[in-house]
Amino acid sequence: MNNLIALIPAFPFLGFLLLFLIGRQLPKPFIAWIGAGTVCAAAVLVLLLGIQFLQAPPADGAYTQTLWQWLSTGHFSCAFRFRIDALSLVFVFVITFVGALIHLYSVAFMKEDRDYARFFASMNLFVFAMLVLVMADNLLLLYLGWEGVGLCSYLLIGFWYETPANCRAANKAFYITRIGDTAMAIGLFLLFKELGTLTIPDILNASPTHFQQGASNTTLIALLLLAGGMGKSAQLPLQTWLPDAMAGPSPVSALIHAATMVTAGVYLIARMHVVFQLSPLAMAATAVVGGLTLLVAGFSAMVQTDIKRILAYSTISQIGYMFLALGVGAWSAAIFHFFTHAFFKALLFLAAGVVIESLHHEHNIFRMGGLKNRLPLVFKTFLAGAAALAALPFVSSGFYSKDQILWYTWSAGGGSPVLWMLGISGALITAFYTARLVIVVFYGEMKTPVSTYPAKLMTVPLVILAVLSVVAGFVEWPHNILHLSLFSELVQKVLPATILRTGIPSEIVFQGIAILLTLTGIYSGYYLYYRNTHVIGQWQQKPAFVAVRNFFFSGWGFDRLYNTVFVKPFVWMTDLNKTDFFDQINKGLASGSRQLNRWFSYSQNGSLRWYVAGVLVGVLFILTLQLFV
Repeated sequence: MNNLIALIPAFPFLGFLLLFLIGRQLPKPFIAWIGAGTVCAAAVLVLLLGIQFLQAPPADGAYTQTLWQWLSTGHFSCAFRFRIDALSLVFVFVITFVGALIHLYSVAFMKEDRDYARFFASMNLFVFAMLVLVMADNLLLLYLGWEGVGLCSYLLIGFWYETPANCRAANKAFYITRIGDTAMAIGLFLLFKELGTLTIPDILNASPTHFQQGASNTTLIALLLLAGGMGKSAQLPLQTWLPDAMAGPSPVSALIHAATMVTAGVYLIARMHVVFQLSPLAMAATAVVGGLTLLVAGFSAMVQTDIKRILAYSTISQIGYMFLALGVGAWSAAIFHFFTHAFFKALLFLAAGVVIESLHHEHNIFRMGGLKNRLPLVFKTFLAGAAALAALPFVSSGFYSKDQILWYTWSAGGGSPVLWMLGISGALITAFYTARLVIVVFYGEMKTPVSTYPAKLMTVPLVILAVLSVVAGFVEWPHNILHLSLFSELVQKVLPATILRTGIPSEIVFQGIAILLTLTGIYSGYYLYYRNTHVIGQWQQKPAFVAVRNFFFSGWGFDRLYNTVFVKPFVWMTDLNKTDFFDQINKGLASGSRQLNRWFSYSQNGSLRWYVAGVLVGVLFILTLQLFV
């Protein structure tokens, strides 16, 4: 079976090539079969591979397949080699399985779009690049996939390029993630300088003996890799691109900005866990970045009015939980939350897409309402995803993964009461804005009539993801309730087990607090947006409340800050630079070329006499030269 590993990314890449080359000549049913079928084929192959991996694990813990020797120069060689171990298997499963459901949904969602083939070609290319990223056996190949998903993100965010705002959103995503990408590239250069290799197993084996604990070079490399992850995963302070990225179609938001690409930073840090463990400062920085991000994004989500921007900020917040878990050393908990988050967040984005399409492309949640009875299936599936996002106790997958992170933020070796306070505050805020979202969209008075109803190809993926949003968490229970840890036992074949501090209170105390705050947040949303809506109206009359609300609504003013500190000075410098000495030289050359063009154009006046005279003058000139020679 390991000889078929390369077929997993090959299927979507084949789909991309076909659609890119001949997609415009194909009818839409053929495009759909190619676009969705190739990803479904990859998902089936991953399921078969996963079953074999679980039933008969490979002796060295990984399947590998070398396709060819990619680079070989001096002391450096790099093969185009894929590797699937327990960690990459989880990511490959999510990418292909969730990706297949989103592609099936897109067959109906995008059926009226004139660029049907371009959409599926870009989606297939993204799946291929993401699979290369997580299956790569070396960091150079990983970086190829890393840049590939960045390119596809740009193409898909700006898919509807006729609207200038969409192009600006695509450019913004490309520019900001490029900051992290540059830092990551420098980190890779330093890693190669230190170890002489970019092969991941060799780096993990050599790092403990080569690097000293807490050494400056180790910390610098880890912080540069962290910066790369912060860019792709939209973590503070590089988070501003993700809310604007909602300009893309809803399937794009579900696939790229909820289930896969934005978790690439989580994968990078988990994959390079040995390097991070050797730098306590980098571990602490990862935890602090995650904790602050989840809180900042949570406050912003509370006041947004665009349904997709609410989900975008919640994505930033939930990835913050993953970074928080990685930073405290709860490696398996971070990957477990990635696993559950992929299902419920993809579900929420797809369901939001149905709502938007059904209401004449309406995005404002306060122009919705009353959809509970008009779109009952969408309501039930959205409710399942919302329950998981809010971590509704015991009946949602999000509870099991988030509860584990909250417990470890206090009890793990890198945990602390401050980090736990950040996490638990985020849980309260998440429950509140999730309740607000569900109540405003599906309850109350209908403000926009339903114009269309979703096709079955759109509802079937919703049902499957809704089931997974409930049951996916049952593979890992809190140890004080049920000793079942199938997920952590799998990923701890690659990642270290979480080390607990001594002398900590009982886990049930923290669970009780988390459950109480989650229910409090849900009830607060119910009370303010359903039972006593006039309270919000009273608050809106107070200038202080409006000022705070506008501050959160703007994403804490980060865009304005960056515009003031970076964009405006850069534009001023470029305007100043227009008239410098070198530009004058170039302008002079251009002006001289235009003048010569005008002079020579006189000889091309269309008059036969001038042409004959010109030939005769040329002949006389040549004869004269012959006489003198």
